[in-house]
Amino acid sequence: MMSCEKPQIPQFYAGRSVFITGATGFVGQVLVERLLYTCPDIERLFLLLREKKNCGPMQRLRLLKDSPVFDNVRQKNPSQLEKLTVVSGDITKPQLGLQQESIDLLQNVSVVFHSAATIKFEEPFATAVEQNIKPVTKIMELCDNLPNMEAFVYVSTAYSNAELTVVEERVYSPPVPLKNHLALVDNATPEQLSNITQECIAPKPNTYTYSKAMAEVVVQEHTGRTYSAAIFRPTIVVSAMRHPHAGWVQGLNGPSGVVASAGKGLLHVLHARGSARADMLPVDIAVDTLIAVAWETATDRIPEVRVYNCSSSENPTTWSQFEDGIRRNMREHPFDNAFWWPCGSSIENWFVYKILEFLLHTMPLYIAEYVMLLLGTKSRINMITLNSRLQGMNSVLAFFSKREWKFDTRNVQMLRRRLTPQDAAIYNLDPNTIDWNEHYKNFVKGVRKYLLKERDEDIEKAKHHMRKLYFLHLTVLVVFIFLILRTVMQLTNTQKVIWSIGGLIDALLY
Repeated sequence: MMSCEKPQIPQFYAGRSVFITGATGFVGQVLVERLLYTCPDIERLFLLLREKKNCGPMQRLRLLKDSPVFDNVRQKNPSQLEKLTVVSGDITKPQLGLQQESIDLLQNVSVVFHSAATIKFEEPFATAVEQNIKPVTKIMELCDNLPNMEAFVYVSTAYSNAELTVVEERVYSPPVPLKNHLALVDNATPEQLSNITQECIAPKPNTYTYSKAMAEVVVQEHTGRTYSAAIFRPTIVVSAMRHPHAGWVQGLNGPSGVVASAGKGLLHVLHARGSARADMLPVDIAVDTLIAVAWETATDRIPEVRVYNCSSSENPTTWSQFEDGIRRNMREHPFDNAFWWPCGSSIENWFVYKILEFLLHTMPLYIAEYVMLLLGTKSRINMITLNSRLQGMNSVLAFFSKREWKFDTRNVQMLRRRLTPQDAAIYNLDPNTIDWNEHYKNFVKGVRKYLLKERDEDIEKAKHHMRKLYFLHLTVLVVFIFLILRTVMQLTNTQKVIWSIGGLIDALLY
């Protein structure tokens, strides 16, 4: 590895302009922050923003600048935020909804990151195509006409080929030509598409993984480009390890939703295989790798599309360790006004899971909702709706938590070895640096602070409330076990059955 006095990656971005889609998303925000913070001489960042919920692009930019994600930028060099420029548009519209003046603004862009996408697993087929596949063609056609283009990086997912157990760093050919499916979407009615969705996406398990895989095919098959292209595939992206803040997180998707709902005493059973590897990746490691991928893609200028699988498999953790870690830390750093003592367990068997889900989630939440109705008490949360959301979250997460994949990560490993010591000191591409116990603690604290907006000053009050819930939990559990045992004794008088049931319920204590 050759040595140099200054890091190469910030030098590469110096004087260059970057275009980013999905900049307000979880990964997108950290990408913007890391580019501004680590590349002081970057020329400009153009962010594609659309109008959303009566909030115009300029207002969305102001809200983005006020985010805690930029605290370090504001402290170190606040003028960097002036390098953010809105490009008003919409990835679902022709030519991305860009006006000519916006296209003129982008003429100096050298690097494009495309991370905007719908992440709903069961999105209607046509919607997944419109939001995840067709925009890739539009963006690459735009790139074709930018004179200074050097690198296009498509942010995909490591699960784009989830039907496989071993995923290589390459684009897999679709069983049916993509153009056939695009023509079908353009000509079929929504009802017809709904009836043939499973046939069209097979062997993909859902429209999300199908659309991400087909978007990769678009990148691979796009011809006539004069710039290099790469595909970046992260696994399950979770809270930050260090940057911009330890534990920083956005959105209640996946493991973040589990932490929030379990910490509030609402989630008590998780549909998971405890021994399975939980391939979670801190968002700052994912983004640092993404920034380095663009640098390598532009520097090497190879004609082939290079794929990067970004995984934590070199330093694995399991769903059981995740469960133990968050449960321990949410008791040490409790959330405000929790509904119940955080307890429960992960269950692999579907039948047992559904029974416990009914007993521990559905039944208590329905009872709580009807009691509040009878008492005339208004709640900010409809408990029946909450139950449906918990079921949906568990169903989506079970796709990952009951399976394991082996991801080939040779390209990422070679990229990591290619960094100079100066670059490696800035950009962490190494999952071996993750201390999972520390990460779980910061994950819980991050959900408390950044998602639930709870103050550190209220932690003692939350601990006092949690102690009350603990004794209430024990009381209810003792009464429940007594009633179960008494019923079993009356019906069976079988000591072995009594101890089996007692052992099952005992899991709730932990």
